[in-house]
Amino acid sequence: MSYEFIEYADRDMLAIDLANLIAGELRAALRHEERAALAVPGGTSPGPVFDDLCAASLDWDRVDVVLTDERWVPEDHGRSNTRLLRQRLLVDRAAQAGYLPLYAPAETPEQALEDLAKPIAEQMPLAVVLLGMGADMHTASLFPGADRLAEALDPHAPVLLPMRAPGAPEPRITLTAPVLDGALCKHVLIFGADKRAALEAARGKPALEAPINAVLSGAKVHWAE
Repeated sequence: MSYEFIEYADRDMLAIDLANLIAGELRAALRHEERAALAVPGGTSPGPVFDDLCAASLDWDRVDVVLTDERWVPEDHGRSNTRLLRQRLLVDRAAQAGYLPLYAPAETPEQALEDLAKPIAEQMPLAVVLLGMGADMHTASLFPGADRLAEALDPHAPVLLPMRAPGAPEPRITLTAPVLDGALCKHVLIFGADKRAALEAARGKPALEAPINAVLSGAKVHWAE
């Protein structure tokens, strides 16, 4: 599996360079398309990238931002990825961007799946995808052992799937592997020795065991200690 591994001197340098790279890729996409979609992860790791990216000079009013995955909780919930996104990315110049939600006020993700998927499908292929990776080699909500992982890895998977996994306290909703892998530009952001070791451990494993392998081909992996 061929991907580019980029090592940085420190996390600050990584955040600045990656934000500049993503901004450049969005500008390039907007030269050819009326709108461009950017998919990003939740969690704390991408925060510094968002802090730099939100100030980038580009036509943000032509960019649509979507999370790669979300916990099925309201936006004001402490575990909501959307909440973090609104605090760190959809501010400054990027406040002009559109936002495609992965949550609706319904009891289960299944009840809202179709309505949430439609606006995302209209933006495919995604212009840029930024992904994280867990020490268990998951990415987005494609967890080893999750109930619908095989379905989400299928080349003909729908845009979105609900996902329930051991150890995840609430249901998730996730972009599926073909949507993530089909992005025009793909980036994976990892920090620390344990994540680098997990990336090495994933080598040669089937995607059912190491879901990150479903999206690594052609990606740039950005790492700092």
